[in-house]
Amino acid sequence: MGVWHRRSGRTKTGARLKRFRGKRKHQMGRTPTETVIGDTKRTLIESKGMKTKSPALRVTMVNITDPKKKETYRVEIQDVEMNPASMDYQRRKVITRGTIIKTEKGRAKVTSRPGQDGILNAVLI
Repeated sequence: MGVWHRRSGRTKTGARLKRFRGKRKHQMGRTPTETVIGDTKRTLIESKGMKTKSPALRVTMVNITDPKKKETYRVEIQDVEMNPASMDYQRRKVITRGTIIKTEKGRAKVTSRPGQDGILNAVLI
């Protein structure tokens, strides 16, 4: 059911390769976490080396830093304006690193990776 990152089952010319072993834990991957606006919800994922990640599935608040005043505010997200990662993400209002969001303090660019660490930080632009 999961995503696997392993060698292709075929050669460059298209011939089939004989599998010499089964799947391994270190080859495991997962589908991307697509963070959207909504009531805050996080999951807990076990990653390599007995570490855990808590990606954000839904978020409502963002930590915004004003570079001129050197102050940080916690404000509510109003809308996702632009996502340069994908036009599909932009339509579906998915928040990733680099997304331009609209807040009551103004437009801001997301600097954190909410699908990896579950925190949403941004800088006013």
